[in-house]
Amino acid sequence: MSHLVRLIGRRLISLPIMILGAALLVFVIMSFSPTDPARRALGPSASPKALDIYREANGLNDPLLQRYFSFVAGWFRGDLGTTSGNVPVTEVVAHAFPITLQLTFLGLLIAIVISAVLGVLAALFRDGWADQVIRVFSIAALATPSFWLAILMIQWLGEVPGGWGIFPALVSRWVPLTEDPATYVRNIALPALALGIPVAGSLIRVVRTAMVEELDRDYVRTAIGAGVPYPIVVGRNVLRNALITPVTVLGLRVGYLMGGAVVIEIIFNIQAMGQLILDGVTRNDVFLVQGVTLVVAIAFIVVNIVVDVLYVLINPRIRSI
Repeated sequence: MSHLVRLIGRRLISLPIMILGAALLVFVIMSFSPTDPARRALGPSASPKALDIYREANGLNDPLLQRYFSFVAGWFRGDLGTTSGNVPVTEVVAHAFPITLQLTFLGLLIAIVISAVLGVLAALFRDGWADQVIRVFSIAALATPSFWLAILMIQWLGEVPGGWGIFPALVSRWVPLTEDPATYVRNIALPALALGIPVAGSLIRVVRTAMVEELDRDYVRTAIGAGVPYPIVVGRNVLRNALITPVTVLGLRVGYLMGGAVVIEIIFNIQAMGQLILDGVTRNDVFLVQGVTLVVAIAFIVVNIVVDVLYVLINPRIRSI
């Protein structure tokens, strides 16, 4: 327990440092954008005097380091600037980010369920026909880009000519789960599957390898020799010990899921963070792209801290240190 408390303390101390680093990286990259924020805000017909007044009022003439600290101070106040449509970036992100989180979470849940079931089955029946089939599936899923799988699912299962018409090809309007559960499931099913299956392909191999290594350890043979039923040994000991490696790998896959969610949202016309980034790049909206990118980066940092804590919780050897 003491190790867990120390780990959480270290992560909480390093969290502001990592956030400031992410903010610095995003700010510096976007500072090299050729777009003039003053011209974007006032329009192409604005006079030079009006542009100078706007730049001076908003600190655009300040040195880069001073503008960075002003940006960070504004972020801590919840101010990420305004979009080209004069809407606060915080407001549009607050609407879009929960949708991206839901899609990422469901994609992650699908990947965990598929990889856990198939990885354990492949290890229990290693070198058998079930193991061979699961290996082929994992390789095929791993080699399939999520955006290409999304297009295939739209053609096969979507409401398009020649498709089965089970799910909508495009999400015309996002419906919350509490408002209409059936419509919500139909809208998010294909995007979540397209996002989760490729990640499941890589995790299946990790789960299988971890399970095989645990099944070959001496304590398994000792427990079985002592008369402990095989399912109990697998369920209580082998499975728990084998989860340690997949959990560490899972933290890296979350970043892939969040990045993939941005692309999947655009394909299915989901009005979330991906659409915001696309709109920001298309309209040269520096503040919008800057705010969305920073929020996604911070979410990735927080998720990896949570994964580190989970690693300690499921690993008794670490907790005992």
